[in-house]
Amino acid sequence: METLKELTQAWGVAGREKHIRQIIKQKVESYADEIYTDAMGNLIVLKKGSGQGKKIMLAAHMDEIGFQVTKIESDGRIRVCKVGWVWASSIYNDKVFFQNGVIGVVGCVGSIEEAQNNVSKLFVDIGCTSKDETQKHIKVGDYCGFVGAFHELQNGRICAKSLDNRVGCYLLIEALARNKGVQTNDVYYVFTVQEEVGCRGAAVAAEKIKPDIGLSIDISPDHFYPSDLEGSNAVGDGVGVKLGDPSAMLDEYLVDEMIACCEENNIKYQRDVMDRGGTDSSSINRSHYGVRVAAISVITRYPHSQSAVISKDDLRAAVDLIDRYTARTFNFEE
Repeated sequence: METLKELTQAWGVAGREKHIRQIIKQKVESYADEIYTDAMGNLIVLKKGSGQGKKIMLAAHMDEIGFQVTKIESDGRIRVCKVGWVWASSIYNDKVFFQNGVIGVVGCVGSIEEAQNNVSKLFVDIGCTSKDETQKHIKVGDYCGFVGAFHELQNGRICAKSLDNRVGCYLLIEALARNKGVQTNDVYYVFTVQEEVGCRGAAVAAEKIKPDIGLSIDISPDHFYPSDLEGSNAVGDGVGVKLGDPSAMLDEYLVDEMIACCEENNIKYQRDVMDRGGTDSSSINRSHYGVRVAAISVITRYPHSQSAVISKDDLRAAVDLIDRYTARTFNFEE
């Protein structure tokens, strides 16, 4: 799990993914037949097949949620806006760190309950007591991300920040290492940017690749624990084969093939219905003249927090599914 630990602890708020991209590039370049970074910052790794199959694009986003500095108050407090969907209460009285390494603690103007998830009520305290002092370290426009150490919990669980979606990046790295290039399909392992602010990177990458099949590899929320969500997803119940995603209508044939792949290879899976949010599948689906899409998910408890929780067993099942599924023969109806 050292690779996953390194990925989760790396800094890479949406739009500022350079550091995490460098880490991933170092890990995957020895496996690549082709590797390049596009103008948006997507890292695209191609493993060629025989040329007789399909072009499959796997997308896992590198970026994480965070904040951007909008104002520095006279007393040294830093005001911020959100980058991606941030739960104000989840970060209240906890720490963030800036791209230059400066650490701050998040406070709130008034009570956090009265803020009603309004991030503009939050501020960051880096220990300075004047605007001039703060400006020696932080400027308007700077970004900060969550602090959340990597821990191994009981029952094969892992807790860390940024599992959305460094876990997807980890799965692509592991699956790429298994791909020896002897299959028919050309597989593009794409580490995308700016998913948390509108699935922007995947749109550009898909226009370049023009895949026959697009798969997002991302998290999906756990419904097992009490929360504001309801459904059937549960950490530990297997890799998620996505059946529902409000951002994209998943291709029926591809979904059926994914379920068949799990059952034929004894891969533990669960039928994932996500009724809020979206993934890179949405952008791939609408690229060029349209692309068939499906999605593979890691069910995650406490998503978009500094303490998300996943299962090691689900990770192993997800790698198996990616490896087996990308090696299948696909025959589309005309």
